[in-house]
Amino acid sequence: MGAKRGSKGDLVFEAVGTLDELNSQIGVAVTYAVDEEVRRQLLAVQNDIFAIGSHIYFRVSGKDTARFESRRREDLENFISKMSAEFPPLKSFVIPGGSQAAAFLHVARAVARRAERELAKLSGEVSFDPEILAYMNRLSSYLFVAALYSNHKSGIKEQSPKY
Repeated sequence: MGAKRGSKGDLVFEAVGTLDELNSQIGVAVTYAVDEEVRRQLLAVQNDIFAIGSHIYFRVSGKDTARFESRRREDLENFISKMSAEFPPLKSFVIPGGSQAAAFLHVARAVARRAERELAKLSGEVSFDPEILAYMNRLSSYLFVAALYSNHKSGIKEQSPKY
């Protein structure tokens, strides 16, 4: 693909590798999605992650041809609002798990947070669309709400940690 050679430990490889891991984890969650709308949302997110990875790759390689659509963060916000309206607000932390869909979405959420941290580190070395970091922040929130929504739709009550 014409990228500059670098060490496998370079921040760009860490970030892009984590985006790939995230995309794969969401792919597993898609197979357990509780309804068709969530499935469509998750597939759109997978495309977003490919766009982000391409944008990062092309910025690092010196080619500025890949674009990330900034409206996608707004789409996530709308999905969060729509799903959140279906269940009561949380009053405490929740233990990740519940339905199979929710369990995989919680794992994807944790990977999304790691990807966000790695992209934040990379932003100190490589200039890329700042909307990507905002999107990644909302993506982890979206995945959390999608997990709660999945449990709600499956009739599974959230469990709170006992301290």
